[in-house]
Amino acid sequence: MSSLLQGVNLYLIGMMGVGKTTVGRLLAKELGYGFVDTDHVIAQATGKSINQLFAQEGEAGFRQLESDVLSQVCAFTKLTIATGGGIVLRRENWGYLHHGLIVWLDAPVELIYSRLAEDTTRPLLEDVDPQGKLRSLLEQRTPLYSQADLHITEREGDTPEDIAKRILEGIPGILKKAVSH
Repeated sequence: MSSLLQGVNLYLIGMMGVGKTTVGRLLAKELGYGFVDTDHVIAQATGKSINQLFAQEGEAGFRQLESDVLSQVCAFTKLTIATGGGIVLRRENWGYLHHGLIVWLDAPVELIYSRLAEDTTRPLLEDVDPQGKLRSLLEQRTPLYSQADLHITEREGDTPEDIAKRILEGIPGILKKAVSH
């Protein structure tokens, strides 16, 4: 598979809580790629948590940091990159994402909610009805997420390994399409 990809990066997009980091690590290992989580890079670079950054910089400030990190990461090859759920909101980010293959990890709101119910590190879910907020974020972002090269819908009971396997099985089909254009 790695030779098929020829070093092209894989970008995982999708809502918070769909498992981009967990699945990304598995894919990286399987492909012999490096793994990058853009949120982790931002937190390391700033010495602040994502929550602190949202509080201090606001969402716009955070999104700018996210774009800066993405622009640097896309200069490398052989990476699997887990992105923040809102990375698709800025048009400039699509220019970076299109340097690689974009995989949309999609999951029903109920499944995402059950995973995030105890998670206090999600600034967009603070002081709101989390399920309603997740639903409205997903509605807003679906037209953007749907521009991905590969769409993987998670089902209840899927393991991260199942998802990684489905992505790896889907990659040859995407590459064939990309080559024929």
